[in-house]
Amino acid sequence: MKRDEKAALTDIHYVKLVPIGSVNPNNPLSEQAKEAQAELLNKCLNDYPKGIIIGKDITVGRYLIGEHELTMEKITYHVGFTRKPTWEEGEK
Repeated sequence: MKRDEKAALTDIHYVKLVPIGSVNPNNPLSEQAKEAQAELLNKCLNDYPKGIIIGKDITVGRYLIGEHELTMEKITYHVGFTRKPTWEEGEK
């Protein structure tokens, strides 16, 4: 497939789930963890082979802490690839 061609869903053979955020109020994410999540998503979308977002799940948590309401959100992106990236195989 050439660089300027779009991938069809039938070309997708590997899907990576990339979570952004957290809905656990007992374990909030640090700034470094948030940045690491964003870097992973950018790596999936920009490195070779380039992935495409084929779906996303949104989870919202609403918690009452005393008189205050806390709302937290987690988005899980489904990034599809035509084949499994070599950098993904090296992480395991």
